[in-house]
Amino acid sequence: MASRLVLVLGDLHIPDRAIDIPAKFKKLLTPGKIGQILCLGNLTSPSVYHFLRNLAPDLQLVKGDFDIPLTATSNPSQQASTSAPAPEAAYPIPTALSKVVTHGSLRIGFTHGDSIIPPGDPDALLIAARQMDVDVLCWAGTHKFEAYEMEGKFFINPGSATGAPSWNDDSLDTPSNSNTSDSGYEEGEDPDRNVPSFVLMDVQGDVLVLYVYQLKRDNEGTENVGVEKVSFRKNSGGA
Repeated sequence: MASRLVLVLGDLHIPDRAIDIPAKFKKLLTPGKIGQILCLGNLTSPSVYHFLRNLAPDLQLVKGDFDIPLTATSNPSQQASTSAPAPEAAYPIPTALSKVVTHGSLRIGFTHGDSIIPPGDPDALLIAARQMDVDVLCWAGTHKFEAYEMEGKFFINPGSATGAPSWNDDSLDTPSNSNTSDSGYEEGEDPDRNVPSFVLMDVQGDVLVLYVYQLKRDNEGTENVGVEKVSFRKNSGGA
């Protein structure tokens, strides 16, 4: 039986803001367990694109604000003298700003969200969800996990799968206190680092069960994956 699980992730920013998807996440993400992937933009890495395609052939992409054709950085003269592209040298750059998929009785829309003004504003997201005629709206851009219900619709931001910093985050301008290491980390924590996160959706009929995976550090700097569960039922008064 095909898997019902839908992986939702985004804002990876590899290699400009992060090296790779955390190893503890990759250990959990194995082929054969996921039926579909919704990537909410800023994939930016051919190797990660191929990693995701290996997880689930049904990889749905929307355009982020930093999606670029990485092959453009190659030397044109080298491209002209090479008869075949190097392995993993390219991947399709998405052009769609939003898409809609259907699972069970739920219409699920997804977008990066940089076209939603103000960014991450609940009322603006509600308007977008109504315009797309969806029950669930996944968006990105803030690099921080959120999930909430509003006026019968469910809103999900999976955060950044790599914990990449967001240059729009005002907290990055906050001065560090005196308990910082030479590397600028406070007690083992990087002040620019968001908590790496992704979500898995399991849809059965009109019920969506959301599994939230976050890679958090304890006071000793040890990273552990925490999992939380949130449920949403269509046409229900509460989550």
